[in-house]
Amino acid sequence: MAPHEKPEILSETRADTSSRDTSSSHAQVVDDKHQASSRHDLDQAYWYVHDSNNAVEATPTELRALRRKIDWWIVPIMFCCYTMQFIDKVLLNYAAVMGLNKELKLKANEFTNAATWFFIAYLIAEVPNAIILQRVPVAKWLGANVILWGIATACTAAAHSYATLMAARIFLGIFEAAIAPSLILISSQWYIKSEAAPRFSIWYAGLGLGQIIGGIVSYAFQQVKHPSFSGWKIMFIVLGLVTVIIGFVTFFLLPDTPMQARFLSEPEKVMLLKHVAVNQTGIRNKHFKASQALEVLRDIQLWLMVLLTILISISSGVITTYSATLIRNFGYKPPTAALLNMPSGIVSIASTLIVGYGVRHTSNRWAWIAACCVPGMLGGGLMSFYTGSKAGQLAGIYLVNTITATLIVIYQWTGANVAGQTKRVISVALVSGSFSVGNIIGPQTFQAKDAPKYTPAKITVLATQAAAALISGVLFLYYVWANKRKSAPPVVSDTLSGGRESGERLWEDQTDKQNSTFRYVY
Repeated sequence: MAPHEKPEILSETRADTSSRDTSSSHAQVVDDKHQASSRHDLDQAYWYVHDSNNAVEATPTELRALRRKIDWWIVPIMFCCYTMQFIDKVLLNYAAVMGLNKELKLKANEFTNAATWFFIAYLIAEVPNAIILQRVPVAKWLGANVILWGIATACTAAAHSYATLMAARIFLGIFEAAIAPSLILISSQWYIKSEAAPRFSIWYAGLGLGQIIGGIVSYAFQQVKHPSFSGWKIMFIVLGLVTVIIGFVTFFLLPDTPMQARFLSEPEKVMLLKHVAVNQTGIRNKHFKASQALEVLRDIQLWLMVLLTILISISSGVITTYSATLIRNFGYKPPTAALLNMPSGIVSIASTLIVGYGVRHTSNRWAWIAACCVPGMLGGGLMSFYTGSKAGQLAGIYLVNTITATLIVIYQWTGANVAGQTKRVISVALVSGSFSVGNIIGPQTFQAKDAPKYTPAKITVLATQAAAALISGVLFLYYVWANKRKSAPPVVSDTLSGGRESGERLWEDQTDKQNSTFRYVY
């Protein structure tokens, strides 16, 4: 484990606490009064701590209690958002086995194109997201987009042709594009780097739950028999409304920053901000810096991360879009195919949580990614070349789902290793956009001429996983080399207690390359 991932607990003298109303007004004053400094462009979190009348001594017991309090407030909301974004995205997969293709008279590759255009819209929408996320409250932006994609999901029920289905999928892709960059930025505000890994994994496990719920919901709505309103249409409406409700919960209950968290007292906010200062990645700074945007283009780590994400996402795109179709092509009836897709969710949840907690205690993110690619390659091999029983081919589909855990490691890795607010928002949008690139490529490997075995697509899964394992090793070597080039010693404790100047250094809006005390984790 990298030594800088174990910061010492800060120590200050505890003072009397003030009311939560005073805390909220304090956050507003900080936002208005300290947008800029004559000497430094410091993060809003620095000014909040600096102007606070609370000097807090944080014991390990108090920090554990504070983490639990934060966990129970923000993680369930993020978990619900990610669960519904996955369900809403892959409902097309389940609708296909429920008769959507036949009812809309889709021809040749039109279903594949509908799946692909979701991700094209997702990719294009990441460009404005990269700009907006530095300017607007992140949680509010997320909540608004959850509401809008819930509406888009419900409106899919009105699709009556290929063109109308495409329109619904494009709007869904535009609004869902906010989910990954928003959750990465929000999660990184509340925890130090090693603490963040399991929290990322918990909300990302919503993907696995979505696979399980999707199978149950698809099976249930296939039992609905109505001459004028198909079961798949009711499914889109019901789940779209559920998403809208979760969107309103997110908008009103998820704090944009720790400084605005109404469920924390002011001393708790100060305690938390001093604790996470060691990340040196900041909380909130609205000033756009062109130099940081240009640094993104020159940063090798980000392009390696983009390539890694694309390789992983090609396989995830194949599995999430076509798993139910593949299982049905084994000879199962549509309701059975929906239920047999549910174990994929169990594999996704298990691998995601294991990897998250593994990173928390051992670091070695690159090794965990490579380890997940091994069963992914095995699954790709079974899907491609095994000609025995259906059980062996099903096992291949289930094993490929272990690769879903690698994406959350990449998201957390990006959040931990990129500093500078402008660079961070562009970087998380770039990585999120590369996820959509992989998902554009993945479904296109499923061509109508290859049905029903789709052998080229299955071989693609095998090859991309092998390449991803290799790239994760290259990233490891790059980070070791980059850390050795840093001139100043790393920050190993929260040095806000060391005085104003040392505190300012932790909250300056510097990039990971500009900051000589910043260390990359791997």
